[in-house]
Amino acid sequence: MPRATINIGDAAGQAATNATWKYAIGFVPGQENEGLVANGEGSPCRLPGYDDSGWETCQDLSVGISSGFTFAWYRTTITIPETVNGRPTNGMRVQFETCVDDYGEIWIDGECNRDRGTVQGFNVAQRVQVSSDATPGAQHTIAILAANGPLAAPFGTVFVRFANLGFEWTGALVQWAQRPNRAVLRSEAGWILALLAGAVPPLAHHMGLGYEGATGKGSGI
Repeated sequence: MPRATINIGDAAGQAATNATWKYAIGFVPGQENEGLVANGEGSPCRLPGYDDSGWETCQDLSVGISSGFTFAWYRTTITIPETVNGRPTNGMRVQFETCVDDYGEIWIDGECNRDRGTVQGFNVAQRVQVSSDATPGAQHTIAILAANGPLAAPFGTVFVRFANLGFEWTGALVQWAQRPNRAVLRSEAGWILALLAGAVPPLAHHMGLGYEGATGKGSGI
């Protein structure tokens, strides 16, 4: 599937999405015993309206924090950019991709995909949907709950290995509607073939697909 990626773990990606990562130690940072109590009903840190203004700014997600049996939260709010790699983001599917050392939960706008956003195993990468139909300028809150593991004998520290936004464009018809007098890709299959080949492959010719290759040259049949 055609896609582009923004690394929101580095300064350039954060600037492109107006994102700033904040972090704090604890299941509920600032509470007694870090919020770990019997029969607790959850942590408010997962919610988009939670006030994390007093938390420290995280300049590098890959730097380990705390040690032993510990929880930590990482939070940011991203703004969908107008374009990514020169393509309008409107209508794109947006995924958040990360890997938490050692265990992680991913909360998007206060919701957790319990199939993909919960603990998947020791140091297993996770991929959850931010938006199925992106709107430029829209804001989304990403909250990561990290835990050191194994829980019965934790080792090392907590950190985030990577944090990416994947932008995917889909659809039965892919058209460059705002480019008059230019050839049009009339099927998703032809679009993918053209992307892979950098020009019209023989199959696309036989299918009679209009196209515009990576070189900017081409025509329909």
